[in-house]
Amino acid sequence: MKKKSAWEKLKSGKQPKIVRDLPAAMQKWLGGAENGTMLVSTPEGVEKEIAKIPRGHVIRLTELRAELARQHGATTACPLSTAIFVNIVARAYAEREEETGKVGVPWWRVLRSDGKLNDKFPGGIKEQAMRLGAEGIEI
Repeated sequence: MKKKSAWEKLKSGKQPKIVRDLPAAMQKWLGGAENGTMLVSTPEGVEKEIAKIPRGHVIRLTELRAELARQHGATTACPLSTAIFVNIVARAYAEREEETGKVGVPWWRVLRSDGKLNDKFPGGIKEQAMRLGAEGIEI
């Protein structure tokens, strides 16, 4: 079985899901809300939000999750799947850029929830820092 490319994972066509009645272990992600809901977004949903980040600006993963949750009327967005989807977007557009020479969605503008650079992005922290620096963002 052929391994899917990051682009194939990005363009999976999956639909977002709202999870209700979260297991006790996941309640901590609701920020104290009782009977809250959790969005499990999609790679394409995350891609659309990253595309909105203007040049010279960054967003933390927590802010991205909050915006995704707000759009879908959920209490929160799943931190694990959202982080995975951000990395899928980054890898898909890094692959595309390598193939075509065209820069796409600005994945490098997404910081980890703690505000640090993401060492799991294509090229690691060095590449993310270089791209942010090119936009005038001090690291």
